[in-house]
Amino acid sequence: MAETGLIAIGAGLAIGLSALAAAWAEASIGTAAVGAMAEKENLFGKALILTVIPETLVIFGLVIAILIIGLAA
Repeated sequence: MAETGLIAIGAGLAIGLSALAAAWAEASIGTAAVGAMAEKENLFGKALILTVIPETLVIFGLVIAILIIGLAA
């Protein structure tokens, strides 16, 4: 019973911490992207791509959480 709780905590930490890191990175990148687009409007595509890249951290966190739960079963 205690192992189940620890597994759930581990999976939750994997997703939660990766989401917090992605949000922190996206806030910085988003601010810089808006500033760059204010000066040059043709940078929209690059800014959009750079804003989306930190979301891969959350996907990796989700994969790790699924692996933790899957290996524990």
